[in-house]
Amino acid sequence: MTTAHVPVLLDEVIAALGPQPGDVVVDATFGAGGYSQALLEAGARVYAFDRDPAAIEEGAYLEARYEGMLSLHPQRFSLMAQEMRRMGVPAVDAVVMDIGVSSMQLDQAERGFAFSADGPLDMRMSQSGESAADFLNGAREEEIADVLYQYGEERQSRRVARAIVAARPLKTTGDLARVVRKALGYHAGAPKDPATRSFQAVRIHVNAELDELEAGLRAAELLLREGGHLAVVTFHSLEDRIVKRFLREAAGANTGTSRHLPASKAGPSPTFADLSKAIRPSEAETLRNPRARSATLRAAVRTAAPAREAA
Repeated sequence: MTTAHVPVLLDEVIAALGPQPGDVVVDATFGAGGYSQALLEAGARVYAFDRDPAAIEEGAYLEARYEGMLSLHPQRFSLMAQEMRRMGVPAVDAVVMDIGVSSMQLDQAERGFAFSADGPLDMRMSQSGESAADFLNGAREEEIADVLYQYGEERQSRRVARAIVAARPLKTTGDLARVVRKALGYHAGAPKDPATRSFQAVRIHVNAELDELEAGLRAAELLLREGGHLAVVTFHSLEDRIVKRFLREAAGANTGTSRHLPASKAGPSPTFADLSKAIRPSEAETLRNPRARSATLRAAVRTAAPAREAA
């Protein structure tokens, strides 16, 4: 790789993090290295995590270019706090997280994340463990329906799950897309392909993405020093709700009780402050990069309070 990928909301993320020369920053989702490179150019020391071995391999050129300033870690970001402690770095100045599938993964048909080009029904970010094909060809109909409803917000999840089971075995992304479209009566030219919701749901399930996000937010709380900055970019409402709820609870916004009830014992001190409103891409950015249109950035600043897990 010789050119840097520009991630969504780059200027807004860097503004939220405010990197200074000498800062220690964790890029929790390295991907194609866009955030990391911008942070390195600002003079920060960057520790970057990614569970996708292809991302780590592709990022080797940046690691060589910024020798001693960037290190890549083939690890889930939920493990970043313990990994940093293992390296003797107990606290950092900033953490950035860009949640979900990367453009790099979407654009490679052989990874099986998208139906724009036919490829194996895979969807594994780590390239190991249960694949999408394993799940769809082996799970009970009820389990598939639950995944489609919970993670894809597919209102006709039972109909789609029934069609998937009837069409087994599914081997390619094209197989899955055709089954979903037929089940939902899709017609070419419709504004949105109904297979999108099912692909999102299966991908989230296979990679346990929402569990990973919740664990990653807790890890960031443990790792950030007082005054440290957190910036999280999400791409759909399920992710954004998790981030919004986590930050509100961490800031003490959800601890109020009814005036009709006895006073309860005060909860832990707020661990985050200065919560931003939802920040979304400009019209100019969405025109340059249509994938940016669903992105939302939320940012916050770490307080001096002990992390809730450690309290």
